[in-house]
Amino acid sequence: MQRSPLFVTLSLALAALAVAAPATAQVDALPADDGGKTVFDGDWIGIGGAAVYMPSYNGSDDYVLTPIPMVQGSLGGVAINPREGGVVLDFIKDPQDGIGLSFGPSVRLRANRATQIKDPVVESLGKRKRALEVGPNLGFTVPKIFHQYDSLSFGIDAAWDVLGAHKGTVIEPSVTYFTPLSKGIAASLTASAEYGTNSFMDYYYSISPAESLKSGLAPYDAKGGFTHVGGRLLTAIDLDGDLTDGGFSLILIGSYSRMVGQAADSPIVSVRGSANQWLGAVGLGYVF
Repeated sequence: MQRSPLFVTLSLALAALAVAAPATAQVDALPADDGGKTVFDGDWIGIGGAAVYMPSYNGSDDYVLTPIPMVQGSLGGVAINPREGGVVLDFIKDPQDGIGLSFGPSVRLRANRATQIKDPVVESLGKRKRALEVGPNLGFTVPKIFHQYDSLSFGIDAAWDVLGAHKGTVIEPSVTYFTPLSKGIAASLTASAEYGTNSFMDYYYSISPAESLKSGLAPYDAKGGFTHVGGRLLTAIDLDGDLTDGGFSLILIGSYSRMVGQAADSPIVSVRGSANQWLGAVGLGYVF
């Protein structure tokens, strides 16, 4: 996919919706003020972080404030993009014009129900181990949808737990529209979803008879299916008014996702939590 600066893709790392796909902006295609090169020509690195207000677990109605660090860039023609708790590499060099393809490995550490569980009943079910999910990312970007600098991107991640926590597979499709609103402001809108196999759903959403006795929640046997669908809006404001010269950018993020299917029917969501999931974040990025 078309490479994008840190402030455009930061939202992916923050999404509790685990709705992962690159917000593939074409800020690097914007012309510099003097007609020369931009900071995104050749190698570049972006670093940053954000304060994120998000559910304490997927399906919770309790919220926690969490700091998120970030790194992104392009080195030697390999794009480095963030994911929630991880990173994705893109080995396919972007064309100067026309449809761009992306392909590379993704690595993510999933910490759902591993920390910050505020609900004492859900906490009594026991914390879950962190899962390390590894797999391929594949996607493509169509530039110039409505004007010269916008784009529409489609992507899908398929990942397998290699640490033996949930021992399942997760598939995450997404579509993102990106557009600059001015020389110094850019926005992206992403719609995405998450699908988990039987073992994934069982690990995070089932309640065994023993757990039922301990918590008072009814036993529940979750099968494979979609866990949630949602959307996310990100706005990036370059603090010197020019996205193409790097430097500092303010990041504003808002997202909503809806728990669906057997994930939504789980007592940890339907009784102790909520199907409506909100997220807000304010961050700062620096690109050089």
